[in-house]
Amino acid sequence: MTSAPVIGVLAVQGDAREHLQALAACGARAEPVRRASELTRVQGLVLPGGESTTIDKLLRAFELAEPLRERISGGLPVYGSCAGMILLAQRLVDAHRGQQTLGGIDMLVQRNAFGRQVDSFEADLPVQGIAGTADSPGLMRAVFIRAPWVQEVGEQVQVLARVPCGARRGAIVAVRQGNALATAFHPEVTGDLRVHRYFVDLVRTVDRG
Repeated sequence: MTSAPVIGVLAVQGDAREHLQALAACGARAEPVRRASELTRVQGLVLPGGESTTIDKLLRAFELAEPLRERISGGLPVYGSCAGMILLAQRLVDAHRGQQTLGGIDMLVQRNAFGRQVDSFEADLPVQGIAGTADSPGLMRAVFIRAPWVQEVGEQVQVLARVPCGARRGAIVAVRQGNALATAFHPEVTGDLRVHRYFVDLVRTVDRG
């Protein structure tokens, strides 16, 4: 792979622009993906935050759902944040009638688990595998906006982060299974590039393998 892997950001709905900027800052060639033909060009893909039910409907309307499932099941590195975590789940709690996911991670996810927009919050998380800074070793400021959480994971799923304190203590908010990564929080809004850098490195590693 060249020094600039091509990483797409699903851009049918949600905060695609912020992810595109973060990926570019990490040395990737970031491209929006709205069509199946654009999906064929990427070596990794980000599923951004937004409204998961709306994204699901648009994916089917644009005939993107099945191509996405095929590429993810075939090993395409993929990262989902917030709504993207919901899309990567094998199973959902209280899914909307007819709501579908893409799969990729053996987990049970509850939508809007932390509450409504007014219940959004921030927390400092220890995130396994992502280096800390000199000021906050091993910690990452995480922003949760109508966020999901993971209720159950399969044996092959690695839990990377849990909420460390408060009423939400222990809630699983970051996971990885093989080439699939998901967070309940939004690293693209904080200016902290560590999650995106981790994902870009994953894409490079998969291509070299």
